[in-house]
Amino acid sequence: MIQTIALHPATGAAPGSGGTRCQGCREGATPLFPFSFAYQPIVDLATRSIWAHEALVRGPQGEGALTVLEQVTADNRYRFDQDCRVTAISTASRLGMDTRLSINFLPQAVYRPEICIRTTLEAAGKYNIPLDRIVFEVTEGERVTDGPWLAAILTEYQRCGFLTAIDDFGAGFAGLTLLADFQPDIVKLDMSLVRNVDSSRPRQAIARGILRMCEELAITVIAEGIETAGERDFFTHEGVNLMQGYLFARPRFEGVSRAQDIFGN
Repeated sequence: MIQTIALHPATGAAPGSGGTRCQGCREGATPLFPFSFAYQPIVDLATRSIWAHEALVRGPQGEGALTVLEQVTADNRYRFDQDCRVTAISTASRLGMDTRLSINFLPQAVYRPEICIRTTLEAAGKYNIPLDRIVFEVTEGERVTDGPWLAAILTEYQRCGFLTAIDDFGAGFAGLTLLADFQPDIVKLDMSLVRNVDSSRPRQAIARGILRMCEELAITVIAEGIETAGERDFFTHEGVNLMQGYLFARPRFEGVSRAQDIFGN
């Protein structure tokens, strides 16, 4: 039984009580409060290209994420999560993004995956973004007390055609138990494991262990938080091609990076 999400946050309806849409899913609704996104590239060093951009929430004038997130409450979490997905997609479309788009979501805001995903499906269709170019990220640091419920959400997203990712892997509460319930398409190594990995034998041993495990489970690994050439070179040597971090590019507010800006080609 799911104890953490008993009632629909927008309507108060219990899961399974019927209906195919909810009040918070209405198309074109005005956001609860203004916000926008910055986009940070995830690069593919093997092809010297940009593999994806991660959408990072910002204030309407580029203010930090905290200025937005501190306005999220239990009462508006569902609506905020839905607005984030649509705004990230519509802004990416307006910017002419031609890479994958990675979107963070709040698992506590999902009461029935097959219904709560419909607004995202409609937005992807409206802005002509193929579903397999959208990645849904959930941070391992989220306090999700029902691991099988989170696995059910991610499984539904995969069934719809989206890619799935566990962010900040190695730093949170779910960890290996979550992988036992669900194998995402992507694991993003937490920057606490990445930082100074080239000079830290314990971090190297842990990173190699995670890489071998993901290889056996056919999970793609992204090393995030790369800030130095040494960190980049360690993961390159270990066979990791996808990386993200300030060494390559900082997030651009309402902007996308180009491969030539990063690689010079």
